[in-house]
Amino acid sequence: MLIELLEYDKTKLMETLWECDPEIHGLLKSSNDLHEARNNLFDYLNNMERHLFNIYSDKHFKDANILERNNAKECIRVFKNIIRTENEEITNYSALNSLYRAAKKKAKSYTLNEGFFLEMIFLFKGINCDSRLYKEKEAPLFLRLSGHEAAVERTKTLDNYASGMELYFRQYKTGLDDDLIRERSRNKEFIQEILHASESDWDDYRWHIENIISDIDSLKKIVKLSDEELRGLETAKEHNIPFQITPYYLSLFDSNNKGIYDRAIRAQVLPSVNYCLNYVRGLEFGSTLDFMDEKSTSPIKGITRRYPQILILKPFDSCPQICVYCQRNWEITDIKYAVFSEETMGNAIKWIRDNPHITEVLITGGDPLTLDNTNIDWLLSRISDIEHVERIRIGTRIIVTMPQRITGELVEIFSKYHELGVRELCIVTHFEHPTELTPDSLEAIKRIKKAGINLYNQQVFTYYNSKKYESCLLRKVLKKSGIDPYYTFNTKGKDETIDYRVPIARIEQKRKEEARLLPGIERTDEPVFNVPRLGKTHLRARQDHEVIMILEDGRRVYRFYPWESRYALVEPYNYTDVAIYDYLRRLKGDNENVEDYASIWYYF
Repeated sequence: MLIELLEYDKTKLMETLWECDPEIHGLLKSSNDLHEARNNLFDYLNNMERHLFNIYSDKHFKDANILERNNAKECIRVFKNIIRTENEEITNYSALNSLYRAAKKKAKSYTLNEGFFLEMIFLFKGINCDSRLYKEKEAPLFLRLSGHEAAVERTKTLDNYASGMELYFRQYKTGLDDDLIRERSRNKEFIQEILHASESDWDDYRWHIENIISDIDSLKKIVKLSDEELRGLETAKEHNIPFQITPYYLSLFDSNNKGIYDRAIRAQVLPSVNYCLNYVRGLEFGSTLDFMDEKSTSPIKGITRRYPQILILKPFDSCPQICVYCQRNWEITDIKYAVFSEETMGNAIKWIRDNPHITEVLITGGDPLTLDNTNIDWLLSRISDIEHVERIRIGTRIIVTMPQRITGELVEIFSKYHELGVRELCIVTHFEHPTELTPDSLEAIKRIKKAGINLYNQQVFTYYNSKKYESCLLRKVLKKSGIDPYYTFNTKGKDETIDYRVPIARIEQKRKEEARLLPGIERTDEPVFNVPRLGKTHLRARQDHEVIMILEDGRRVYRFYPWESRYALVEPYNYTDVAIYDYLRRLKGDNENVEDYASIWYYF
């Protein structure tokens, strides 16, 4: 059904919309003005809501199962939200006016996007207990049995869940698969030949830093680039947007660019035309690109603070490798020009020492492990000298992009400042995809774990790791390798990262329908949305966020209630999401079965 709807033109979608709820269509048509239409709709929705759980309701509602009726309740809540005058004023748009004009067959209705009609179609279906989410489902047989018979049937049900998930897992690769290890070994040998590198060079992180690939000609000698990738890189060069890839990470590419396993790898480091043009456009319109408004949460140079007991310390403003979707692209510089300032860090550390409320310091950046051992030791020793600091957290992607950096000497430095009962030192890294977990990164992880140091992972949830059960496989591989899943970040709402952004509904769907099948110890990550200035808001509870509008192009506008709203009169944050319709069309274009994602419309 969904795949058919995605192919309908606007005229057919409008016909389908009115078929989903003829009563709403009639109310809109018969209303003399928008004010009357609004009042009529609220009366209708309130009446529907009363009937949903009324034992004296008509057969239609009584026959619908409780899950369908609960979904209808949520759809009514959302629809009420988007026809409220306050939300129209906040978003400067009226979905109700668009529906009213469409019902009256006024010309402006035809400017509506297919995504708008699909959002409304699924809302109307949900309101009328016709979501089809439960149509072919039956109550499990084991619930009608007891004892051993029930246990046997329960096992069959659970086996079906597991086998369905495992079927998807087999569609993906991990960097520990034998065939991928062999192919990447060949890539490594080719890169060594091109760059005249010995095996000892390859094992030396300093060689990788000295040989970072940051120009198109060098890249073309090593891997095949598509026309689209070349256009992106040329646009980046034209506008002085840096890209950096370590020789190690380049060995993870499919050198022939067959697009079989490395899309997520390439997408992280090859800037697209869209990214570059939006980046430049943002600067032209006066944007700082600082989505999180870190400048407004920086009490002193080198520090960002958004929470009571932890702060961010930024000693270095570059990385061996630049991720295209980086939150801090506004301050990440070419590695050749990046500096470590003892004066800046000295002042920042003094600020921490003078504030007894700070118990945890997150050292990030840029990637702090790009620094040499001397500077890292200096930094850790001074932070460790502060009595009220109980934990030092190092945020780094080095384990993914240049695992050779995790040397025995570096781990010894870590160990000096990791003293259980006194102070913990831990590592937070960023594996984005199962193909990034390689024998080399696993060796780096083992070195750290042998020192008794914990590792955690923060995944940025992007289009390139959002397919069905794709992130679940990453969790399994990470946990088995000694890394605890920690956060899953909604991609920041920066215009330049539009190619990476995924609807919030997809993160919620993944958590509820996919991750829930994993053992609890493998799904320890928390899906979060980062509110500028204020920080992370969980993406689970509707008390923390709500849909307040659906725009004419199908994008949802969310209102987020930040964590701090429980403690102070903090204004909510309004966020315009990417359209579910556009996301599904993109998946379809990549030969994904969009029916697998059909329930996405009912995650709010």
